[in-house]
Amino acid sequence: MVKKVRSIVISGNGTNCEMEMAHACRLAGADEVDIVHISDLIYGVKRLDDYHFLNLPGGFLDGDDLGAAQAGANRFRYATVRGSGERLLEQLLRFINAGKLVFGVCNGFQLMVKLGLLPGFEGRYTEREVTLTYNDSGRFEDRWTYLRVNNHSPCVLTKGVDHFYLPVRHGEGKFITRDASVLERLHAEGLVVLQYTQAGGDEPTMEYPWNPNGSTDAIAGICNPTGRLFGLMPHPEAYLHYTNHPRWTREKLPEEGQGLILFKNAVNFIRKRL
Repeated sequence: MVKKVRSIVISGNGTNCEMEMAHACRLAGADEVDIVHISDLIYGVKRLDDYHFLNLPGGFLDGDDLGAAQAGANRFRYATVRGSGERLLEQLLRFINAGKLVFGVCNGFQLMVKLGLLPGFEGRYTEREVTLTYNDSGRFEDRWTYLRVNNHSPCVLTKGVDHFYLPVRHGEGKFITRDASVLERLHAEGLVVLQYTQAGGDEPTMEYPWNPNGSTDAIAGICNPTGRLFGLMPHPEAYLHYTNHPRWTREKLPEEGQGLILFKNAVNFIRKRL
């Protein structure tokens, strides 16, 4: 019997990119893709154990009250799954320790860092070492960004790609670390996956608007040491087809949008291990 790649996309409480993220998983070849409201996990209707690829989409969890994704992180941390007696966090940690993939985009990235899933040094997935806070511009940023990929990173989803061009849509995307030692360790272990650059450039930039939020060292995305947990602020699910590109009527572009490769890499990684 051929096993199927099963992807879960979490929705509810303010997410608004779940449809696009689910579509990306389907285009990437996932056999089953379920959009699951967070309450269905809490009530035991659905279980993370039944899936291989967890997607945490963008949006505004709980209206960004208490800070972007903070209330959502507390929900994951303290909610008890009805009928089992275990906390939702226990189910999530079991999912991670089983070697499965977790992908957080924008609000999903904020959720991962507020929970402590990233960077997850030594498998410590409940200790916060980094965060995402208000943009230096003091406003919501909605623009396309140039990104370089760290080819020495263990990240599963970015294999085979050197650069990305993806949109950002956020008010709290500035990446900062708890202290200088954490930043040094992220670089030393290759966990800085994506950095903002200028158009046509290959060096990280702190210059606005190329760096849309003022992130430390122009960091746009990081992974954990296994490379199976990955979060980023730009939206790959917003560039799945050439018509999503802002200059699609003026440039000759491949039919497949660049963001799709991240989801294809994830599905291929899972399929090889089923």
